[in-house]
Amino acid sequence: MSGHSKWATTKHQKAAKDAKRGKLFAKLIKNIEVAARTGGGDPDGNPTLWDAIQKAKKTSVPNENIDRAVKRGSGADGGGVDYQSITYEGYGPAGVAMMIECLTDNKNRAASEVRVAVTRNGGNMADPGSVAYLFSRKGVVVVPREHNGAEVTEDDLTLAVLEAGAEEVNDTGESFEVISEATDLMAVRTAVKDAGIEYDSADPTFIPSLQVPLDIEAARKYIKLIDAIEELDDVQNVYTNADISDEIAEQLDNE
Repeated sequence: MSGHSKWATTKHQKAAKDAKRGKLFAKLIKNIEVAARTGGGDPDGNPTLWDAIQKAKKTSVPNENIDRAVKRGSGADGGGVDYQSITYEGYGPAGVAMMIECLTDNKNRAASEVRVAVTRNGGNMADPGSVAYLFSRKGVVVVPREHNGAEVTEDDLTLAVLEAGAEEVNDTGESFEVISEATDLMAVRTAVKDAGIEYDSADPTFIPSLQVPLDIEAARKYIKLIDAIEELDDVQNVYTNADISDEIAEQLDNE
């Protein structure tokens, strides 16, 4: 659930070469620092930190980098940075709406870099609130269909999360997505864990209320724009309402 199409998500994961891997590591480390600063350095008492650490480990971030980030964020070690969260809004090709989440220690730098990346790649910045109404803030817990040879069924998962505030369970093929209000995310995540079910991630996200289908030309421009934005160090997530069909995705994949 990185916010654009499933195809684009897969494409970015496959493209995680050295440079992109370094940027991904930096973003994961930043998340750990912020979680430790906000809720303390003990993962057992800070579920957000626990999740951030697990995500970093699954992406092969070295343990010593994780430990240093926890210490910096919790104040146990010097050199911590006070990151601020800020969300920018904009439009891409064919009127695609974008929500761009940043974690930054310099708002002026972040605003300038996001604006340049957007405008130079065919997009436009939007005033606060002019795009946000097209999205709902939700919590998403991603549960793999299979773990250690054991298969998770949709019925078992639904039973585990229903009373914790889950709104729906979506079958995406290889995994399930448990959708809830953002305020119920931790309760749903805890219910999954207490049921002995493994999960890949538990994150707040923006889900669009309607999607904009893209033709092949608009899809090319869209991918170029998203790539440019995600390259920025301060950008953590990009959410959009673009819809790239399987047919167009296949065309792009063959180019």
